[in-house]
Amino acid sequence: MSQSTAAARSTSPSTGAPAGIDPRGPQFNASVTAVVLAVILVAAPHPAAVALLGLQAVLFAWGAIAGVARTPLAWVFRAAVRPRLAPPTELEDPAPPRFAQAVGLGFALVGLVGFLAGVDTLGLIAVGMALVAALLNAVFRFCLGCEMYLLGKRLTTRAA
Repeated sequence: MSQSTAAARSTSPSTGAPAGIDPRGPQFNASVTAVVLAVILVAAPHPAAVALLGLQAVLFAWGAIAGVARTPLAWVFRAAVRPRLAPPTELEDPAPPRFAQAVGLGFALVGLVGFLAGVDTLGLIAVGMALVAALLNAVFRFCLGCEMYLLGKRLTTRAA
């Protein structure tokens, strides 16, 4: 049984609601993030692009700290997109996408440091790498950060 199927069958002890998330939500988030990162990449190192990268870093941090279901883009997905879709066939464990947000935060912070320190190449490479990861999720529903999380879980489970 996959982790997402297990999440769909379990419930949250506090609310009794399903413990998983709609996997299309993180894909929607990745689509919006990809557009934002592409704009940053094209406009950098302009101060507006650096400010936009700072905002994206805040959104990544929000997803990593509060969870992907509590971000502004998750609210937009629930309010405007999900009602127009069929119910999901299964739910996904929120931990891997949350970890992916932390990875995105790391790239955004490296990009910010690069641009603010005048090392524009570092900033462009960091934003470019985050853009590739976002595009993989948006287009192919392949979450690179999620896969890193699951690989780490497997490695730590074997080591224990």
